[in-house]
Amino acid sequence: MPTILTVVHIAVCFFMVIIVLLQHGKGADVGASFGGSSQSLFGTEGPVPLMNKITTMVAVVFMVTSVSLAYISSTASTASVMSDVLQPSATEEKAVPAGEKVIPMPQAVAEEAATPEAKPAQE
Repeated sequence: MPTILTVVHIAVCFFMVIIVLLQHGKGADVGASFGGSSQSLFGTEGPVPLMNKITTMVAVVFMVTSVSLAYISSTASTASVMSDVLQPSATEEKAVPAGEKVIPMPQAVAEEAATPEAKPAQE
């Protein structure tokens, strides 16, 4: 379902860009009033009402797919970014004086620090 919704969302995004680029600005009618061509094909107002309706419908579909994708992604995610971080056990925790920060060590670093014979002797 999220894959289909994502494909529809991307298609609507491209269609929205195209439909907005096809519309002309408010100042485009000034050139037509000084001898330019008239758009009698769509009537006196031109294609503005049709383009407005299409743009509104595309914007509504875009918003619905955006909200749906946001809802699906927020409810489907059960994993955490912190799932790989090891929690210290109760025996490993030590008393820390007030005002000092505690930075947890990864398990590999803690094991290396616990075995002093692994380090070469410095003379």
